[in-house]
Amino acid sequence: MKNLTPQKIVSELDKYIIGQNKAKRAVAIALRNRWRRQQVKSELREEIMPNNIILIGPTGVGKTEIARRISNLANAPFIKVEASKFTEVGYVGRDVESMIRELMNIAINDVREEMSKKVQQSATIRARERVLDKLIPPAPVISSDSEEDIQEKNERNKRLREKFGKMLGSGKLNDREIEVEQQLTKSPHIEVFSNTGMENIDFQFGEMLSSMLPMAKNQKSKKLKVPEALKYLKEIEANRLVNKDKVISEAKKRVENDGIIFLDEIDKIASDSSRHGADVSRSGVQRDLLPIVEGSNVPTKYGIIDTSHILFIAAGAFTMSKPSDLIPELQGRFPIREELDSLTKEDFEKILVFPKNSLTKQYSALFKSEKVNLEFGEEAISEIARFTADANQKMEDIGARRLHTVMNALLEDFLFEMPSKKIKKVTINRENVVEKLDRIIKDEDLSKYIL
Repeated sequence: MKNLTPQKIVSELDKYIIGQNKAKRAVAIALRNRWRRQQVKSELREEIMPNNIILIGPTGVGKTEIARRISNLANAPFIKVEASKFTEVGYVGRDVESMIRELMNIAINDVREEMSKKVQQSATIRARERVLDKLIPPAPVISSDSEEDIQEKNERNKRLREKFGKMLGSGKLNDREIEVEQQLTKSPHIEVFSNTGMENIDFQFGEMLSSMLPMAKNQKSKKLKVPEALKYLKEIEANRLVNKDKVISEAKKRVENDGIIFLDEIDKIASDSSRHGADVSRSGVQRDLLPIVEGSNVPTKYGIIDTSHILFIAAGAFTMSKPSDLIPELQGRFPIREELDSLTKEDFEKILVFPKNSLTKQYSALFKSEKVNLEFGEEAISEIARFTADANQKMEDIGARRLHTVMNALLEDFLFEMPSKKIKKVTINRENVVEKLDRIIKDEDLSKYIL
């Protein structure tokens, strides 16, 4: 993060997201401020709160992509949740605290994977020794053996291990099979049947009762070829070498200081004052969400998590409601609001060509898998962008997602016919695009059905 300045963050986002410069600047500043806060040495550091953001704009304009990309840049624990999935405590469904538990689980997995990579060398050595133990067991010692006999047996065993070690390294033992033990521990099984969202409770009943109830331990052997056994034992040894307490401690630190939660569809829990009738507890979800965004202690199976410095990025189209329909306290916890623009024809042209993961590059790679070269002319790109913009105007504006439906309609015949000896190269020009899409766009019923 030290070298990841706001300008660099924006330039990285530009590789994947076209336009939306104001939103990119806002999230870049918010991300950099997290690093700046950690450089503050005094107790003032605890008082510096994250700049939570609300991104307002239609679907498919880059809201989720912005949040996802900055989490990758910062290598921070990240989770995307939909606010509409949550219910107020007391209703059937997920409670808002479950997102903190899920974020912690993600951080635990990331940290464990990182720490496992650091001990790979030691794990490889240990796994290799265990394989050699299977191939060359220690020489048996009998009561009549003298010290010289024992020493001679050990020397012979050592020479054999060295010889087999060289053969193992050169791959000469790859066809050999060895038996590997799997230790299975059966913990007490408790099943909870409930309609009150108990499936989200992270209490480990097995761990809790392990000291009270006996646990059945048994070993199951399976035969594996030497390379497979090495890989399997390497994973086991890596898990043994990784300190579980350190994993939990580091994951907790990352979640509390670097965690990012992307709250999508926040407009769906905003109560529109003009509407009457059942509210499905929308304001209740907001009230439950408020303490977590403000900063509270959430219990998880790995300990208490303080949410005070987790960065929340909310997003919503706000077509049926507006940000001011959120309860005032929640509005106050999202001080930064950025409106994202609808995409134009020119934006679609850039989206088709410039991003690293552009659709033209994706489809070219798909065609390449069938040994077919796919090329797009400049005029064809322009026409695809025009048809996409027209479709978004005539129907619901779903932003860049409309490109997927348009491109699929354009290339559907080729995708169906491949592989074919007749198709070796496909060049899409303006005439192809007009011929395929013009009739669909003009026919309102057909365009609603296909696009």
